[in-house]
Amino acid sequence: MMIAARIRSFRSPRVGLPSVMAALVLLSLATAVPAAAQSGLSPHDVARLTVVAGAAISPDGAEVALLRVVPRDALEGSDGAAWTELHVIDAEGDERPFVTGEVNIGGVAWTPDGSGISFLTRRGSDAARGLYVIPRAGGEARRVVSHDSDIAEYAWSPDGTRVAFLATDPVPSEQRDLRERGFNQNIYEEGARPARLWMADVPAGGTASEARVLDLPGSASTLSWSPAGNRLALALAPTSLIDDFYVGRKLHVVDADSGAVVAPIDTPGKLGGIAWSPDGAHLAFVSAADANDPLEGRLMVVPAAGGAPQDVTSGWDAGHVHAVAWRDRETVMFLAYEGVESFVGSVARAGGPFTKLASPAGVVATALSLSRDGRRAALVADAPGHPPEVFAFDAGETTYRRLTHSNPWLDEVALAPQEVVHYLARDGLELQGLLIRPLNQEPGRRYPLILVAHGGPEAHYSNGWLTAYTAPGQVGAGQGFAVFYPNYRGSTGRGVAFSKLSQSDPAGKEFDDLVDAVDHLIDAGLVDRDKVGITGGSYGGYASAWAATRYSNRFAASVMLVGVSNKISKIGTSDIPYELHAVHDRRWPWEDWSFLLERSPIYHVDQARTPLLIAHGERDPRVHPGQSLELYRHMKLRTDTPVRLVFYPGEGHGNRRAASRLDYSLRLMRWMRHYLQGPGGAPPPIEISYEAEGSESEH
Repeated sequence: MMIAARIRSFRSPRVGLPSVMAALVLLSLATAVPAAAQSGLSPHDVARLTVVAGAAISPDGAEVALLRVVPRDALEGSDGAAWTELHVIDAEGDERPFVTGEVNIGGVAWTPDGSGISFLTRRGSDAARGLYVIPRAGGEARRVVSHDSDIAEYAWSPDGTRVAFLATDPVPSEQRDLRERGFNQNIYEEGARPARLWMADVPAGGTASEARVLDLPGSASTLSWSPAGNRLALALAPTSLIDDFYVGRKLHVVDADSGAVVAPIDTPGKLGGIAWSPDGAHLAFVSAADANDPLEGRLMVVPAAGGAPQDVTSGWDAGHVHAVAWRDRETVMFLAYEGVESFVGSVARAGGPFTKLASPAGVVATALSLSRDGRRAALVADAPGHPPEVFAFDAGETTYRRLTHSNPWLDEVALAPQEVVHYLARDGLELQGLLIRPLNQEPGRRYPLILVAHGGPEAHYSNGWLTAYTAPGQVGAGQGFAVFYPNYRGSTGRGVAFSKLSQSDPAGKEFDDLVDAVDHLIDAGLVDRDKVGITGGSYGGYASAWAATRYSNRFAASVMLVGVSNKISKIGTSDIPYELHAVHDRRWPWEDWSFLLERSPIYHVDQARTPLLIAHGERDPRVHPGQSLELYRHMKLRTDTPVRLVFYPGEGHGNRRAASRLDYSLRLMRWMRHYLQGPGGAPPPIEISYEAEGSESEH
């Protein structure tokens, strides 16, 4: 299950294991600030954070085009999702805004000759999202490809004369007319339209001619053009349904003129990024190890003419590969997660031991882009002291150079120390997590704890920026809480075997690991046993519901976002039933009704004494809102325990709008303060003064 969040939390992101230590490992990474600095973050501060969401280095390696996500002000102006701007920065850190303001830019790339930057957007009278190019020197962007439906993805031919792109077939005019007359019924799943492969010729400095579709079976994604310009690599799924995207995609090489399949590649499971070797002879791609591997994380190489893919990092199962690129025809570069850190590595095309090129502690890279000669790289990375920014990395270096500073005001904020923690589960398994200590911690004092459970469970927390509207992080630390992010069994970042440990055992040992984390922090003298709260979204919401019911004796407050409460009804109401079966439960409900019922929080509601705040988007296709309603109703019918249910209209599997994000962030912290620091009892008022509440850090 996935939710839109970039801190590798709900699923995430968007991947050496130290020896066990008896006490906390202190790797404090807080930044020294002036004495007069602001003390801690507020929810309003989090709501105004801008982040880098993507970066593409120019072919010559001299500049980086970046996408910066700028949130709307929930209290002033119009509500909605954040804006996404286009900026360019050079190797010296000189940044130029290119397309800014109330815009939504995506799919940023450089034209093959490096003279322009291409991107997807909808401007002016555009009926759908088209492809634009803006000169590298700046100026007005021109539309080069338009289509009657949104372009989802595109790739330039190496000579820049053609663009291949993915889009659905336009809705026929007669069907549009019927919809306008009220015949707008939705035939569930059967009405889904596949993404198709289109080809357009682009004259120099002009606009593309009418595109033609290449007839391929299924729904296309992950498009990449061969260096010779005669073939395309892409993934094909049976349908455009999300379940098929997760578990049904296969890699194909097709002829760029006819669309004929040249080489179907037998990929073993989930599929990630694809890259051609510079000579066009091979493809590197990120793949799952098998159909039951919960995450694509193995680095595969296969001849472009077809054949059996080879795992070129075979023998390494301590982490997950996240991104791939070619340095030269014999060398593959990749970005990988290992434990709570990340590294850039290289490996021979034929496989063998790999080399860690750069692995700076406390900087977690999440995206990689290489120059044409493979000598320079741009990365998107975050750290305990800041959200995602652009970093540069040159051949021969062992660390990254930070280029962007999207939130300069953060330099004036005193942040609490963050550190890596190693602890043992009750069965002896070694686990990791990240601890943010209370700001201005007093020696010998025990503090209330907020435990933040990630979703997925095929996701993990890294030792980077851990604060978002869903995750208290530095906000909680500034208000006198310890905040802990455990990577329980089943998390990613530690290889295939570790990520499978939770399968066939939902809410079993995986959630026992959460309680064992709490006990570790209690034994370390930091946490007050009677003042422990938990929160999380999606699968983390499932953990929060489990903690409020089955483990209610251990938790004094819980906040559940888009979480699971009934494992039986979940499979019948989610849009990913096959993925749930393949990489989570490994059984269907009708094969063992009682097992899945007993692993459902509603089954244990009679034990619930933990005050529970539930929040859900009313249009969530992944975890149906009925999951939250069921738990709320059972709590109301069977207990006197405080419970509150908040629905967010128009939101899906996680909140996108500025107002609903701020509302959730404020309610989460108010619930934790009320039950872990305050009087408890009846729930706090439902009304919120958005301008005043949470505008300053409380501690």
